[in-house]
Amino acid sequence: MYFDLNDFDEAVLAPAIWEITRMITSIFVGFDSLKIKQSEARDAAAYFLKIYSDTLAKGKSKYIEPETAKGIVKLFLDNVASRKQKELLQQRSVEKNGKLTLLIDNAHFYKIDKDLKKELLNFLEEWLKTNMKYKNGFKILDTAFRVAGTGSVGVKRYAFLIEKLQKPKKYILVDMKQAIASSIQPYISTPQPVWPSEAERVVAVQQRMQNVSPAFLSCATFKNDSYTLKELQPIADRINFILIKDKLKDIQLVIEDMAMLTASAQLRSSGRQGSAIADELIAFGQDSRWQKKIIDYAVNYSNHVKKDYDEFAKAYQVKYFS
Repeated sequence: MYFDLNDFDEAVLAPAIWEITRMITSIFVGFDSLKIKQSEARDAAAYFLKIYSDTLAKGKSKYIEPETAKGIVKLFLDNVASRKQKELLQQRSVEKNGKLTLLIDNAHFYKIDKDLKKELLNFLEEWLKTNMKYKNGFKILDTAFRVAGTGSVGVKRYAFLIEKLQKPKKYILVDMKQAIASSIQPYISTPQPVWPSEAERVVAVQQRMQNVSPAFLSCATFKNDSYTLKELQPIADRINFILIKDKLKDIQLVIEDMAMLTASAQLRSSGRQGSAIADELIAFGQDSRWQKKIIDYAVNYSNHVKKDYDEFAKAYQVKYFS
């Protein structure tokens, strides 16, 4: 079990400070939605920047596991550690005529056209055959359209139910998600690495920045679209800040962990295809003069985010999007 950065769909080569500004803005937006005073949000933002900078300044990446976790993150890891793959399969599958299939509940999984389904099953079977690591080790049983995450709405995404041939009655779920260009791309002038596909971009950055990446993490091309593949984990989860909104000490510990993990991820990916080398990141962490400007900017931008959301909510209510 470990606690780490998770989503790399928007990853681009950009100033390190962009990610930090995004995070600090998130603190102000999040604290406001939880009805926590802005003064406490400022303290939390300053604390994030201090831990982030201190971690960079030391130049050594770290990670979190149950043995080193503290507070709510430790409880979080202890809780997810008790979950089993079998439980996930019981929730997401059903037996029909002696065969195990995905449960089409129109919430997590949706039925797909039979011709597309056949193409998908054939595609993944061929993909497995061409990968020596997985060759002859798996049997694909079923596939369905998968819905997961607000940011993935409108993206082609599929789940596969796969049996391990070496271990009969042992199954895994594999996620196959279409990779599209980062939404940041139109706004950045930094020359970008040349990636063979959008999926290659997402997977490469994820492998560099995470301490441990999920099984099956790889790229594939299906019907001229690039996709990322990874195993669905029974232990994947997120911290629910609503449950700890009145426990500022717990929130502070989570923010401390997030700051350390962000800096560690940047250190792991340093010196790659134009990214800053570790010495540059260390020097950046040792200079704190930029921190107040980031907080002031994030306060203003969090108000902008709220305004954008209010406009979206009003448009939604009058059925603009339908």
